[in-house]
Amino acid sequence: MAVRLLLVVAVVLAGCTGTSIPSAEPAAEEPVVTATVAPITDLVRQVLGDRGELHGLVPDGVDSHTYEPRPSDAQMLGQADLFVANGLFLEEPTLRLAEANLPAGSATVTLADETISRDEWAFDFSFPAEQGVPNPHLWLDVRHAMAYVELIRDGLAEVDPAGGDVYIDNASRYLSQLEQLDAAIGQAIDTIPGENRKLVTYHDSWPYFGRRYDIAVVAAVQPSDFAEPSAREVRTIIDQVRDEQVPAVFGSEVFPTEVVRVIAEEAGATYVEELSDDELPGAPGDPEHSYVGMMVANVRTMVTNLGGDPAALDAVTPS
Repeated sequence: MAVRLLLVVAVVLAGCTGTSIPSAEPAAEEPVVTATVAPITDLVRQVLGDRGELHGLVPDGVDSHTYEPRPSDAQMLGQADLFVANGLFLEEPTLRLAEANLPAGSATVTLADETISRDEWAFDFSFPAEQGVPNPHLWLDVRHAMAYVELIRDGLAEVDPAGGDVYIDNASRYLSQLEQLDAAIGQAIDTIPGENRKLVTYHDSWPYFGRRYDIAVVAAVQPSDFAEPSAREVRTIIDQVRDEQVPAVFGSEVFPTEVVRVIAEEAGATYVEELSDDELPGAPGDPEHSYVGMMVANVRTMVTNLGGDPAALDAVTPS
């Protein structure tokens, strides 16, 4: 009984001194990030690393221009701390859904809108100037992708200041890899004979790539309404490919069509099944299932079929 009383007194006295056992600080919640197309989602993954939760909205191989968000996308956006989109009118329905569903205190980054100015917008075959909607495919120029990475880094640090150093380190490592990729692409493209350095594709997604790496985008088959081209339009492109002696015509992973094969055969060019602007190669978890993997595969296909040597790309290891 005396021992019990002494214990009680000791506890009371400890309470009177104002001291207490320190409790652990609550762990900072890691961010939930939602992104749109697969290449952009991968850029976010590279900077986010293992810190936080990442969701991609637009499935691989789905046309990002016409993608209609699903009800589950609204729920996903409703949990996001950061929403990352390309912008430049690429994902308008998704951006409207985000505005209606993102929680208070969340942040949105529209990468292309913050990367180039209006006087740098590309208007071309499927994106005529009179319609006022520029070509949005900036990420196919690796230098623009690097600007995207810096914006993603800053957006993550804004919503998760505690992880700021992690994002700086991850972005720095990844930017070094993209520097290497950019140089390798330039070296590989430079091996294409000058008379062959011409690009004809189905989907019109390569103008910023062409500007960066000095390859002329001669034509894109797909009209501005994303429908199949008319017989007259097909004939015009056949004549153009033949007259300019374009060695190869490239299809699209998102828009499979026999039209490109017909154009190539009629013009005497090689038909190449696809270039990819927003579908990642391989399976999720594979190193090549990444932005870098996509770019290496694209340029290897392009250079090989235009008469160049893609060996410079061997130095780039996707991750």
